[in-house]
Amino acid sequence: MRIVLADPPAFTPTYDHELATALGHAGADVELVTSHFRFGESPSANGYVRRELFYPLSSRLFQRSRLRLPLKVAEHPIGLAALRAQRADVLHMQWLVPELDLRLFRPHAPSVFTAHDLLPRRTARKEDVWRRLLSRFDRVVVHSVQGRERLAGLGVDARVIPHPVFPSDPERRDDGRTVLAFGVIRPYKGLRDAIEAVRRAGNARLLVAGDPLEPIAPYRAAAAGLDVDWRLGYLPQMEVDRALGEATIAVFPYEPELDQSGALLRALGAGVPAVAYDVGGIAEPVRAFEAGRVVPAGDVEALADAVRTLLSDPAALELARAGARRARESLTWEESAREHLALYEELV
Repeated sequence: MRIVLADPPAFTPTYDHELATALGHAGADVELVTSHFRFGESPSANGYVRRELFYPLSSRLFQRSRLRLPLKVAEHPIGLAALRAQRADVLHMQWLVPELDLRLFRPHAPSVFTAHDLLPRRTARKEDVWRRLLSRFDRVVVHSVQGRERLAGLGVDARVIPHPVFPSDPERRDDGRTVLAFGVIRPYKGLRDAIEAVRRAGNARLLVAGDPLEPIAPYRAAAAGLDVDWRLGYLPQMEVDRALGEATIAVFPYEPELDQSGALLRALGAGVPAVAYDVGGIAEPVRAFEAGRVVPAGDVEALADAVRTLLSDPAALELARAGARRARESLTWEESAREHLALYEELV
């Protein structure tokens, strides 16, 4: 079976790589069609073919400058034409550019779309756009039960395939009091709540590791007087492993609309327990594997209490670590590949 995975903007290069690798090792002929990743090295292809057919200029000439957007718009139809030229038994889109793709994109083969970010924030109110786009696919995949229910409200019958963890085994050097806020820093990630929860928890150190996509000065001001280690920028894998190895627990005080968090699954994959708000599908693996604590969305005091409990109670912390290890053993890329292949076989 020939599978073309497509992530035109290269939003999730590590996810794309792991899924393509697992599908290839399971016997599929896999081609990943994407663009140049603007912020670091992409993983080397392993068991699949990788082609950068989208945005050959805008992805290389600019990073986050808005000057790239007009060029990207001009390049998008060229990328879609190149995508249509790829022979596929199944076309599996990972991301769309909604406003452009509503006019320009039509699948040229039996098709699947993975809704990583349910009704992404900038277009969340354009439900009709998403309803029309998703209707073009033969199957839609989500990572959580909550995601399936969210799309059911749009009349979309989605299939749940859980997001695997990103397994790693960093050298453990945590001091028993380090709270990790990990991942790209955006307004919906709730860094201000993480700072306040660490302040209220007491005797805790905050490690902020990620690339800011918003001004960081207000967060620094909010963290005045706390023990905070700021490791900012797009971190190479060595630095990601160092942060995970130093973390006692990780916090995910996200706002709604995200289905699942790659940062959460990196933490669980490294054996680091999580404290998360009950939003989207983020709580599902934490709750299912007892890999930390889930608290009501927006409840900073409950967040602080969960942080305090795990840092002060060695037995509770060890139980949560055992849960993270169970998640790592169960949420594998091999199982995800098997579920995807079963889905693809329904279409060919």
